[in-house]
Amino acid sequence: MPAPTPSRPYEVIIIGGSYAGLSAAMSLGRARRQVLVIDGGLPRNHFTPHAHNLLLNDGEAPAALAARARQNLAYYPTVQLLTDQVTAARKLPGGSFELNTQQHGPLQARYLLLATGLRDELPAVPGFAECWGKSVIHCPYCHGYEVADQPTGAWVNGEDAHHLATLLPNWTRDLTIFTNGPATFGDDLRQQLAEQNIALDETPIAALEHEHGQLRALHLADGRRHPLPVLYARLPLHQASELPAQLGCAPARQAPLLQVDAQYRTSVPGVYAAGDNCTPVSQLAQAIAAGNMAGAAISRELIFGAH
Repeated sequence: MPAPTPSRPYEVIIIGGSYAGLSAAMSLGRARRQVLVIDGGLPRNHFTPHAHNLLLNDGEAPAALAARARQNLAYYPTVQLLTDQVTAARKLPGGSFELNTQQHGPLQARYLLLATGLRDELPAVPGFAECWGKSVIHCPYCHGYEVADQPTGAWVNGEDAHHLATLLPNWTRDLTIFTNGPATFGDDLRQQLAEQNIALDETPIAALEHEHGQLRALHLADGRRHPLPVLYARLPLHQASELPAQLGCAPARQAPLLQVDAQYRTSVPGVYAAGDNCTPVSQLAQAIAAGNMAGAAISRELIFGAH
């Protein structure tokens, strides 16, 4: 594959080579656009050994799916894949964009697609990182079937506690809410938990006991050991990249997401976004669909009129 050429502007540069980015690259490649995909090689789901709720590929390793996607894209000579980090981005006076990269210098494009994703803020609790994506999980639609009908915990507080307390009994009737400190919700939810026989524990969590990422128990700050094989966790989220802010992309009302329209345009003309960074639904099928639609929208704009 030829090296990227700083002197030759690409029609589209896609920043982020996971599922949304690769899907957009295929859509654009099949439309015969000159596309460069730049990816740092560390997707959000690199913790997870299996991808689920993905028709035709249920249960496969995320890394294997991404590798096969890159093989598919090798068929299209107009699509280049580059392993690098984009360190800065700016809009040029003529309307195109310039990117600075760590290893390949400045690159230019008429359009940008930000498939940069979100970053989960993991708590500094011993054992949490080792279990994350394996037995400490975020989504019952992605992982709930495999752990159904087991004693289950939910590390959650505030408004999210109501959501999980209503949602998770579909997968388990043995559920404990761990707020990791004083609960920040009111008496209405406490009454709901009592009526549904959902236990509530407000003791801070000191450590996660596990074997090779398989959760065995929570160790609480008061010295108790709570045996548990499954824990859902709602973590703080942040944009994984500073590029949207550098470019001036407006945030959505639902933080920390980016504002996009139905065609995945951001508030900055010529800049699109797709994947986790602009949707509250963090599933592979959604990311693939969003990338496909964003790629088609950029292709149409290239054909019918520039931004």
